Amino acid sequence: MYGEDVLKGDWRKRKVAPEVDAERDLVVEDAESGFCGAVIGFELGAVVLEDRFGKRRNFPLAPAAFLLDGRPVTLRKPAAAPAQAQRRVTASGSIAVDNVRAQVAKASRIWVEGIHDAALVERIWGDDLRIEGIVVEPLDGIDDLAGAVRGFQPGPQRRLGVLVDHLVAGSKESRIVAAVTDPNVMVTGHPYVDIWQAVKPERVGLSKWPVIPPGRPWKEGICQAVGVREPADMWRRILRSVSSYKDVETPLINSMERLIDFVTVP
Repeated sequence: MYGEDVLKGDWRKRKVAPEVDAERDLVVEDAESGFCGAVIGFELGAVVLEDRFGKRRNFPLAPAAFLLDGRPVTLRKPAAAPAQAQRRVTASGSIAVDNVRAQVAKASRIWVEGIHDAALVERIWGDDLRIEGIVVEPLDGIDDLAGAVRGFQPGPQRRLGVLVDHLVAGSKESRIVAAVTDPNVMVTGHPYVDIWQAVKPERVGLSKWPVIPPGRPWKEGICQAVGVREPADMWRRILRSVSSYKDVETPLINSMERLIDFVTVP
């Protein structure tokens, strides 16, 4: 009279079970076999359960195939979490700021001794300086540094930072720098004879930088010692070897960071 017995058949097909993400360590029971275990992963589209004795079994993700707290559920594989974007860093090691244009150049400046110094500073700190609006200008040596500083007319909103090569006690450079006393000027330096030497020697295939006797042109001496024809060729080799602050020595890094902080003070 009523047709098919309502008690016959698989009850799982008659009732829509809620879907549950099969997160790791979720404890469920396989409704058909009674195997109870925690979710530990997936293999070939099946969920892997591990019981309290360490036994593992794979079960297809069939509708209403599992019991959670005694109630039928349909397990589903959780959606993969979106990959978090990695923070991009500049060559100086700073966190890169995206979608920010270079600022209009401020009055403050950083001076370096020559074009090689300027190129190396640009290679490492260029991104940071453009965001800050600080221009790096090469000098033709520092013999008249005090006069150049007076001509610049530094002030609280017009600060000046100067990076000097071979700034060590008792050197000619240290005596020149001592004549600069303006509070709006900071002079820092590194101990290396030339900015070339501030690059780690292993980056250019050397175990150490050759020692050139005093009185001999340093760059030409380096070229002869390493078998390079012209200083221009050696400089291209050096600059190609530098991609970040990790390629240069710590004294140069410290000096440049101090100068950038000084000239960018609000």
